Amino acid sequence: MKYNHIKKILILVTILAVPGFLYYLLQDKGKNRYKPLPIYGPKQVASTFHSVRGKQIPDTIYHLVDDFALTNQNGDTVNLQAWKGKVVVLNLFYTQVNSDGAKMSMKAMQGFNEMYQNNHMVHLATISVDSKDDLKAISNAARVQNAVARKWDFLIGDTASLNQLVKHSLLLDAVDNSTQSERKFLYSNKIVLLDSQHRIRGFYEASNQEALSKLDDEIKVLIAEELRNIKDGR
Repeated sequence: MKYNHIKKILILVTILAVPGFLYYLLQDKGKNRYKPLPIYGPKQVASTFHSVRGKQIPDTIYHLVDDFALTNQNGDTVNLQAWKGKVVVLNLFYTQVNSDGAKMSMKAMQGFNEMYQNNHMVHLATISVDSKDDLKAISNAARVQNAVARKWDFLIGDTASLNQLVKHSLLLDAVDNSTQSERKFLYSNKIVLLDSQHRIRGFYEASNQEALSKLDDEIKVLIAEELRNIKDGR
Protein backbone atom coordinates (compact mmCIF):
# COMPACT_ATOMS: atom_id res chain seq x y z
CA MET A 1 0.00 0.00 0.00
CA LYS A 2 2.83 2.36 0.99
CA TYR A 3 4.75 1.39 -2.18
CA ASN A 4 1.78 2.30 -4.39
CA HIS A 5 1.48 5.68 -2.67
CA ILE A 6 5.18 6.46 -3.24
CA LYS A 7 4.87 5.30 -6.87
CA LYS A 8 1.96 7.72 -7.49
CA ILE A 9 3.95 10.60 -6.01
CA LEU A 10 6.95 9.82 -8.24
CA ILE A 11 4.74 9.68 -11.34
CA LEU A 12 3.16 13.05 -10.45
CA VAL A 13 6.57 14.67 -9.88
CA THR A 14 7.79 13.35 -13.24
CA ILE A 15 4.74 14.71 -15.09
CA LEU A 16 5.19 18.15 -13.51
CA ALA A 17 8.93 18.22 -14.13
CA VAL A 18 9.00 17.25 -17.82
CA PRO A 19 7.85 20.59 -19.33
CA GLY A 20 10.32 22.55 -17.21
CA PHE A 21 13.09 20.10 -18.00
CA LEU A 22 12.34 20.44 -21.71
CA TYR A 23 12.64 24.20 -21.45
CA TYR A 24 15.93 23.86 -19.54
CA LEU A 25 17.34 21.71 -22.33
CA LEU A 26 16.32 24.28 -24.89
CA GLN A 27 18.04 27.09 -22.98
CA ASP A 28 21.18 25.24 -21.84
CA LYS A 29 24.12 27.24 -23.22
CA GLY A 30 22.19 27.89 -26.45
CA LYS A 31 22.93 24.41 -27.72
CA ASN A 32 20.74 22.87 -30.37
CA ARG A 33 19.44 19.88 -28.45
CA TYR A 34 16.11 19.49 -30.21
CA LYS A 35 14.73 18.78 -33.64
CA PRO A 36 13.71 22.08 -35.29
CA LEU A 37 10.01 22.54 -35.95
CA PRO A 38 8.79 21.98 -39.51
CA ILE A 39 8.06 24.93 -41.78
CA TYR A 40 4.69 24.66 -43.54
CA GLY A 41 3.58 25.84 -46.94
CA PRO A 42 5.01 25.69 -50.46
CA LYS A 43 8.80 25.84 -50.80
CA GLN A 44 11.16 26.83 -53.61
CA VAL A 45 14.83 26.10 -54.19
CA ALA A 46 16.76 29.37 -54.28
CA SER A 47 19.64 30.27 -56.56
CA THR A 48 21.86 30.93 -53.52
CA PHE A 49 23.78 28.42 -51.41
CA HIS A 50 25.09 27.93 -47.90
CA SER A 51 27.97 25.76 -46.74
CA VAL A 52 27.59 22.74 -44.43
CA ARG A 53 30.85 20.96 -43.55
CA GLY A 54 32.39 22.23 -46.74
CA LYS A 55 29.50 21.16 -48.93
CA GLN A 56 27.42 23.70 -50.86
CA ILE A 57 23.71 23.30 -50.06
CA PRO A 58 21.01 25.19 -52.02
CA ASP A 59 19.02 27.64 -49.89
CA THR A 60 15.25 27.21 -49.55
CA ILE A 61 12.66 29.94 -50.00
CA TYR A 62 9.87 29.24 -47.53
CA HIS A 63 6.24 30.32 -47.55
CA LEU A 64 5.75 33.59 -45.63
CA VAL A 65 2.71 35.44 -44.36
CA ASP A 66 2.14 38.42 -46.67
CA ASP A 67 1.81 41.93 -45.32
CA PHE A 68 -1.71 43.02 -44.37
CA ALA A 69 -3.58 45.94 -42.85
CA LEU A 70 -6.37 45.09 -40.38
CA THR A 71 -7.99 46.99 -37.51
CA ASN A 72 -7.76 45.91 -33.86
CA GLN A 73 -10.17 46.40 -30.95
CA ASN A 74 -8.74 49.88 -30.23
CA GLY A 75 -9.31 51.05 -33.79
CA ASP A 76 -5.57 50.95 -34.56
CA THR A 77 -4.20 49.61 -37.83
CA VAL A 78 -2.18 46.41 -37.40
CA ASN A 79 0.17 45.12 -40.09
CA LEU A 80 2.97 42.59 -40.38
CA GLN A 81 5.45 45.06 -38.88
CA ALA A 82 3.59 44.75 -35.56
CA TRP A 83 4.59 41.07 -35.47
CA LYS A 84 8.27 41.69 -36.17
CA GLY A 85 10.47 39.66 -33.84
CA LYS A 86 7.41 37.99 -32.29
CA VAL A 87 6.27 34.42 -31.94
CA VAL A 88 2.61 34.68 -32.95
CA VAL A 89 -0.23 32.43 -31.81
CA LEU A 90 -3.47 33.04 -33.69
CA ASN A 91 -6.95 31.69 -34.28
CA LEU A 92 -10.08 32.50 -36.28
CA PHE A 93 -13.57 33.45 -35.08
CA TYR A 94 -16.44 35.86 -35.72
CA THR A 95 -18.49 37.72 -33.16
CA GLN A 96 -21.79 35.92 -33.73
CA VAL A 97 -20.36 32.41 -33.46
CA ASN A 98 -21.52 30.32 -30.50
CA SER A 99 -20.35 26.81 -31.29
CA ASP A 100 -18.57 24.49 -28.85
CA GLY A 101 -15.52 24.45 -31.09
CA ALA A 102 -15.29 28.24 -31.06
CA LYS A 103 -15.62 28.31 -27.27
CA MET A 104 -12.79 25.77 -26.90
CA SER A 105 -10.58 27.74 -29.27
CA MET A 106 -11.13 30.97 -27.36
CA LYS A 107 -10.58 29.22 -24.02
CA ALA A 108 -7.25 27.93 -25.30
CA MET A 109 -6.24 31.40 -26.48
CA GLN A 110 -7.22 32.86 -23.14
CA GLY A 111 -4.99 30.30 -21.43
CA PHE A 112 -2.00 31.23 -23.59
CA ASN A 113 -2.70 34.90 -22.99
CA GLU A 114 -2.48 34.37 -19.24
CA MET A 115 0.56 32.13 -19.54
CA TYR A 116 2.60 34.51 -21.71
CA GLN A 117 1.15 37.81 -20.49
CA ASN A 118 4.54 39.13 -19.43
CA ASN A 119 6.60 37.65 -22.26
CA HIS A 120 7.11 40.37 -24.87
CA MET A 121 8.29 37.80 -27.43
CA VAL A 122 4.86 36.15 -27.67
CA HIS A 123 1.93 37.86 -29.39
CA LEU A 124 -1.65 36.63 -29.83
CA ALA A 125 -4.09 37.45 -32.61
CA THR A 126 -7.73 36.52 -33.14
CA ILE A 127 -8.97 37.24 -36.65
CA SER A 128 -12.64 37.65 -37.53
CA VAL A 129 -13.58 35.89 -40.76
CA ASP A 130 -16.71 38.06 -41.03
CA SER A 131 -16.09 41.35 -42.86
CA LYS A 132 -19.37 42.66 -41.35
CA ASP A 133 -17.99 42.56 -37.83
CA ASP A 134 -17.48 46.19 -36.83
CA LEU A 135 -15.27 47.94 -34.28
CA LYS A 136 -17.94 47.93 -31.57
CA ALA A 137 -18.55 44.19 -31.92
CA ILE A 138 -14.86 43.30 -31.96
CA SER A 139 -14.13 45.58 -28.98
CA ASN A 140 -16.87 43.89 -26.95
CA ALA A 141 -15.53 40.44 -27.87
CA ALA A 142 -12.00 41.46 -26.82
CA ARG A 143 -13.30 42.90 -23.54
CA VAL A 144 -15.02 39.61 -22.67
CA GLN A 145 -11.67 37.82 -23.07
CA ASN A 146 -9.69 40.50 -21.18
CA ALA A 147 -7.62 40.93 -24.34
CA VAL A 148 -5.31 43.95 -24.28
CA ALA A 149 -4.53 45.34 -27.73
CA ARG A 150 -0.93 44.97 -28.96
CA LYS A 151 -0.61 41.87 -26.79
CA TRP A 152 -3.74 40.04 -27.94
CA ASP A 153 -5.23 41.76 -30.96
CA PHE A 154 -8.77 41.08 -32.15
CA LEU A 155 -8.69 41.95 -35.85
CA ILE A 156 -11.27 42.91 -38.49
CA GLY A 157 -10.96 43.84 -42.15
CA ASP A 158 -12.62 43.85 -45.54
CA THR A 159 -13.39 40.66 -47.46
CA ALA A 160 -10.42 40.88 -49.82
CA SER A 161 -7.91 41.48 -47.01
CA LEU A 162 -9.34 38.66 -44.89
CA ASN A 163 -9.33 36.16 -47.76
CA GLN A 164 -5.73 36.99 -48.62
CA LEU A 165 -4.54 36.61 -45.04
CA VAL A 166 -6.64 33.62 -43.97
CA LYS A 167 -6.64 31.47 -47.10
CA HIS A 168 -3.45 32.39 -48.92
CA SER A 169 -1.07 33.38 -46.12
CA LEU A 170 -2.25 31.26 -43.19
CA LEU A 171 -3.43 28.36 -45.39
CA LEU A 172 -6.70 28.02 -43.45
CA ASP A 173 -10.22 27.37 -44.69
CA ALA A 174 -13.08 29.83 -44.19
CA VAL A 175 -16.40 29.70 -46.06
CA ASP A 176 -19.26 32.17 -45.85
CA ASN A 177 -22.39 30.06 -45.34
CA SER A 178 -24.67 32.93 -44.33
CA THR A 179 -28.37 33.26 -45.10
CA GLN A 180 -30.60 36.33 -45.14
CA SER A 181 -31.49 35.74 -41.51
CA GLU A 182 -28.18 34.49 -40.07
CA ARG A 183 -24.49 35.25 -40.31
CA LYS A 184 -22.72 31.89 -40.43
CA PHE A 185 -19.21 30.85 -41.39
CA LEU A 186 -17.53 27.48 -41.62
CA TYR A 187 -13.85 27.83 -40.77
CA SER A 188 -10.84 25.99 -39.43
CA ASN A 189 -10.72 25.52 -35.67
CA LYS A 190 -6.94 25.17 -35.70
CA ILE A 191 -4.60 27.48 -33.86
CA VAL A 192 -1.60 28.58 -35.93
CA LEU A 193 1.95 29.18 -34.71
CA LEU A 194 4.18 31.65 -36.58
CA ASP A 195 7.86 32.30 -35.97
CA SER A 196 9.53 35.71 -35.89
CA GLN A 197 10.20 35.47 -39.63
CA HIS A 198 6.45 35.10 -40.33
CA ARG A 199 6.72 31.43 -41.31
CA ILE A 200 4.09 28.86 -40.30
CA ARG A 201 5.61 26.41 -37.81
CA GLY A 202 2.53 24.51 -36.66
CA PHE A 203 -1.22 23.88 -36.79
CA TYR A 204 -2.96 22.67 -33.61
CA GLU A 205 -6.52 21.46 -33.13
CA ALA A 206 -8.07 23.68 -30.47
CA SER A 207 -10.33 20.92 -29.12
CA ASN A 208 -7.42 18.50 -28.52
CA GLN A 209 -5.64 18.92 -25.19
CA GLU A 210 -2.63 16.94 -26.36
CA ALA A 211 -2.27 19.27 -29.35
CA LEU A 212 -2.50 22.32 -27.07
CA SER A 213 0.20 20.92 -24.79
CA LYS A 214 2.36 20.38 -27.85
CA LEU A 215 1.71 23.98 -28.90
CA ASP A 216 2.87 25.22 -25.50
CA ASP A 217 6.10 23.22 -25.81
CA GLU A 218 6.68 24.46 -29.34
CA ILE A 219 6.13 28.09 -28.37
CA LYS A 220 9.05 27.58 -25.98
CA VAL A 221 11.08 26.00 -28.79
CA LEU A 222 10.58 29.10 -30.95
CA ILE A 223 11.42 31.42 -28.06
CA ALA A 224 14.69 29.54 -27.52
CA GLU A 225 15.35 29.60 -31.28
CA GLU A 226 14.77 33.35 -31.44
CA LEU A 227 16.99 34.04 -28.40
CA ARG A 228 19.77 31.99 -29.97
CA ASN A 229 19.41 33.89 -33.25
CA ILE A 230 19.63 37.21 -31.37
CA LYS A 231 22.74 35.99 -29.52
CA ASP A 232 24.36 34.88 -32.79
CA GLY A 233 23.46 38.17 -34.47
CA ARG A 234 21.13 36.56 -37.02
